[in-house]
Amino acid sequence: MDGKMLKTVGLLLFFMWFPSVWCEAGIVPKPLSVIERRGTFRITPHTRLYAAEGLESEARLFMADIVPLLDHGIARSEQLRGADIVLRLDSALEAEEYLLQIAPGRMTLSGGTPCGVFYALQSLRQLIAEHGASIPALEIHDKPDMVYRGAMLDVSRHFFPVEEVKRFIDLLALHKLNRFHWHLTDDQGWRIEIRRYPRLTEIGSQRRETLVGVMREGETMRFDHIPYGGYYTQDEVREIVSYAAARHIEVIPEIDMPGHGMGALAAYPWLGCTGGPYEVWTRWGVSEDLYCAGRETTFTFIEHVLSEILALFPSRQIHIGGDECPVTRWQDCPQCRRRMQTERLADETALRSYFVRRIQQWLQARGREIIGWDELLEGELSSEVTLMVWRDPAHAYEAIRRGCRVILSPKQYCYLDYSQTADPVRYEPPCHDTRYVPLRQVYRLEPFDRLRPEERSQVLGVQGNVWTEYMPDMECLEFMILPRLAALAEVGWACERKCYSDFMTRMPVLIALYEKLGYRYADYVFRGIE
Repeated sequence: MDGKMLKTVGLLLFFMWFPSVWCEAGIVPKPLSVIERRGTFRITPHTRLYAAEGLESEARLFMADIVPLLDHGIARSEQLRGADIVLRLDSALEAEEYLLQIAPGRMTLSGGTPCGVFYALQSLRQLIAEHGASIPALEIHDKPDMVYRGAMLDVSRHFFPVEEVKRFIDLLALHKLNRFHWHLTDDQGWRIEIRRYPRLTEIGSQRRETLVGVMREGETMRFDHIPYGGYYTQDEVREIVSYAAARHIEVIPEIDMPGHGMGALAAYPWLGCTGGPYEVWTRWGVSEDLYCAGRETTFTFIEHVLSEILALFPSRQIHIGGDECPVTRWQDCPQCRRRMQTERLADETALRSYFVRRIQQWLQARGREIIGWDELLEGELSSEVTLMVWRDPAHAYEAIRRGCRVILSPKQYCYLDYSQTADPVRYEPPCHDTRYVPLRQVYRLEPFDRLRPEERSQVLGVQGNVWTEYMPDMECLEFMILPRLAALAEVGWACERKCYSDFMTRMPVLIALYEKLGYRYADYVFRGIE
């Protein structure tokens, strides 16, 4: 018996043991309702697909994503009459809502918008993975509980080429996630072309070497002595944004400020308080060097950079970071002290609030909004800022009380680079092995916990974060985020009706689809290892 067969048998035994009732439609995330009918619908080489006006993109994706799961092709139809599978819009449905109706003679995928039809396609992919070309008759009515369902990919610590970013986007689409937070700049590399400032990619995208292994306090650091770099041209960025949009995913760029900017400071030392010299970091951690908040040239630089970012990204929201900003350099900087005096700022925390407020107002004047990490709570904060809560859910409660909207990505639940097992040295690739977030823990996130009914609307949604210090390639990335991404997707889509035991009974279908699509995933939990 080969390894793949052993894995399949092990999964079957696990789910036979798991204490729950098998669900006929094994779909993740959990649908709002599933009604079983009598009979089956069979997809044959003679099956004809019709897409209503406005659904041409979804029809192309049907042919690209659904048909390869079958042993044969199907035909396109220019007319509704005679079609067996119909993609249509229904104004009675909400934007992300869909109705998948399968009867012996006809299959209809309806959505309030093309996005709804696309989500119906994702459910159909799982049905085909489970049943093949003979799909049981049923009716699925579905829509998400939360408007923001996202995942963040850090490409600064390790760079992922265009095709791998698209593969990541495909994973988001498969799980019905609708936001791609793209972490493009940090101390370890600046990854996006800014034509006005070519040194950002000539110098800021390159580091002379990279830390080897897991960085632990008190241990000697080792480096590989191999130059490392990479960046996306503006044409490549447009290609990725367009690719995501076709899958109804909005790309939100993050340009980190005022900290985590060593890539920019190495390229243009006048951006920092000391004037350098600076170097793109080769290790992980938090640098004390920030953008100088006292010089007007700093704000001019940022505005020029953001002008090019806005031309590339149509998203209403722009992430500006704002996290992990030690103020040592600002305390010793004459320009920053002068700024504090001129603006009557009490301390360096107030200076950071001033910095953020200037960028926020500049973006607002151009019809955009900002997202920032939850450290922004430490100073004065506009209620128009959306906070991404990463340190602890308690920061979400404070943000909501202060009138802000929040996106939940607390590290205790949503950091998909943390270890998946209690014994990561034995079972896992190098990772944050002192931090443990198993599949069950991801699923435990309760977005509305301790909130009053009137406060719930301020929680926009949830996000999984993929920091890549220990993810050098796509194979490792997939192994670390799957199947935990599925648990997070269900939290965002069905947080009001989720049940872990029921979730686990539906997972075999999604696992089968991972295997058909060639995704690498961690099977620890299915082998009884947590």
